[in-house]
Amino acid sequence: MEPISLPPEILAVAEAITAAGGRALLVGGTVRDRLFAELDPGGMAATLAADDYDVEVYGLELSRLEEVLTSLGEVISVGRSFGVFMIKGLFPGDGPACSFSLPRRDNKVGQGHRGFQVELDPGLDFEEAARRRDLTMNSMGVEIPGGRLEDPHGGQADIEAGIMRATDSVHFSEDPLRGLRVAQFAARFPGLKPDRELVELCAALELSELPGERLLEEFKKLLLKGERPSLGLDFLRSSGLLRFFPELESMVGVPQDAQWHPEGTVWEHTLMVVDEAAAARLGSGSEEEDLIVMFAALCHDLGKPATTVEVEGRVRSPNHEREGIEPTRSFLGRLMAPSALVTAVEVLVQDHLAPANFTSQNASPRAYRRLARRLDAGAMNAKILFRLAEADHFGRGTPDALAKEFPAGAEFLRQVELLDLEDAGEPDVVLGRHLIERGLDPGPGFGEVLERCRELQDETGWKDPGQILERYFSENPG
Repeated sequence: MEPISLPPEILAVAEAITAAGGRALLVGGTVRDRLFAELDPGGMAATLAADDYDVEVYGLELSRLEEVLTSLGEVISVGRSFGVFMIKGLFPGDGPACSFSLPRRDNKVGQGHRGFQVELDPGLDFEEAARRRDLTMNSMGVEIPGGRLEDPHGGQADIEAGIMRATDSVHFSEDPLRGLRVAQFAARFPGLKPDRELVELCAALELSELPGERLLEEFKKLLLKGERPSLGLDFLRSSGLLRFFPELESMVGVPQDAQWHPEGTVWEHTLMVVDEAAAARLGSGSEEEDLIVMFAALCHDLGKPATTVEVEGRVRSPNHEREGIEPTRSFLGRLMAPSALVTAVEVLVQDHLAPANFTSQNASPRAYRRLARRLDAGAMNAKILFRLAEADHFGRGTPDALAKEFPAGAEFLRQVELLDLEDAGEPDVVLGRHLIERGLDPGPGFGEVLERCRELQDETGWKDPGQILERYFSENPG
């Protein structure tokens, strides 16, 4: 393994630790990802800059470590009971984060994933300290300064062999979240396959006791960092962990019409769609939009299990877009997702067929404006909806999808641009103050008048409130 290039600020801290009689090792994902980058220079791991560093310090008591760090800057305790510190302002500007921690044991004292007592032990050797980590590929360390690899559990050999393996079978099962971590690693590193023991360990985990927020964080990593999210999702199915997400599990085995979906079932189609959406992620600076599109890709056909029927030998799923709203809300609620994310995904799920349907049905400008309003209600727009529709179209086995051709989508975008609806729906032109100026008294009837004025605006494209009101009053004299 080539020496890892570290920021000079971290090297300076490591040298101070060494001078005080301690030993600093870089641990965690940075070491793993550097090995992946060496094995696959063109892979995703090679393109990801380290956004944080974890340094484990051996041979110094907690108070002594704090003294050393304090001599270099203001120390922030981010988990004193876990022996974790940071130095405020260690990096200039928006530099990476770096935590310094002591090795520890997690002693089982009760039931569930919370039943542990942390015991800090600076005298622990690295082999024993690394045993509590989930997978061998995450159980390596690099001595700093110096760069010598510490790999007591064979992580490098497992990476080179394409294997995901539990570091310690007993410790692995102590945190059920590790089942989802394996899923997101499967998505992020397509060349790795879990060994049989790891699959069995994951199958025995109980995820229902985990807080939704922790589940959400792992799904975010799977969807935003996964090179092939489908591999992580299908690991959840093959390991049996999909049972904890019944909305997703319901798609497994649901048939589709072979003419439109020669790729197979709703589940198989969904896996293809999330991979297409991942391939079109915008990346840095657009993570919020990417996450919405990725969750929408995952949830877009959740309405099919409840609506799929066979009529005269053809499989149909009538109204599955609207029927998908409730299971989408249920699934994201299980993850304790923020309300803005839930609303945005629901809006996209409800109208994911609109780009194709609007073109085939030669939809009117009014229909486009009404669609833009619905999207606007979820802080979405037609361009974002197109991203989902394109992934949905490409995520199937039809000839045009395989050729990456979506002419209906291109026409949808052209109409959207002609109507100037790419970024948002049109705001209401007629407001309550305009009705008051025309002599109407505020009251229950206000809403009906405003709704009709909104319909007229959508039908005509007029931007002048006076013109719309004249039309309204001509239709409603007296």
